Amino acid sequence: MSAVLDDRHSLLPGRFEFLMGLYAENYHRLTRLFAPQQLAPGQYVSDVDDGLNVHLAVQERHPYTLELELTYGFVDAHTGHRAPSAQLRMYTDAHVAEALHCHPGRHLWQVLGPFAPAHTVFQHRLQMNGFLARWLEYLAEQGHSTGTLKPMVSVGS
Repeated sequence: MSAVLDDRHSLLPGRFEFLMGLYAENYHRLTRLFAPQQLAPGQYVSDVDDGLNVHLAVQERHPYTLELELTYGFVDAHTGHRAPSAQLRMYTDAHVAEALHCHPGRHLWQVLGPFAPAHTVFQHRLQMNGFLARWLEYLAEQGHSTGTLKPMVSVGS
């Protein structure tokens, strides 16, 4: 038997490698869409005249990471939070971006419980980052871009 057939698992990426690939795709999609690594901390809005303004908050900048929130400009009547919403972390040195959570005001341990099995955490990360990939693709298809992204003007200005 050939060496390729003997080690069939080397042909297919493992689940961890798939997740890391998804993080890399999300980084490049987010960079092409809004170039957040070039933005100052603050609130931004992208308006393409479809009634669904996209809000991007650059919450914190560190030497190699950015903390972001991506959401629409409308509020969910049941929760009182903007929805959908994703809390993101971009690693500018590694060129990966991950969705930390998609539940406003909640951390992963609050969603899954304090001692969730590793498989459950992994599956949840796959779901969140798969959602982020599809959402970023959809936003690009709708025409959102660095050209439509503007700083939000505060009421007191």
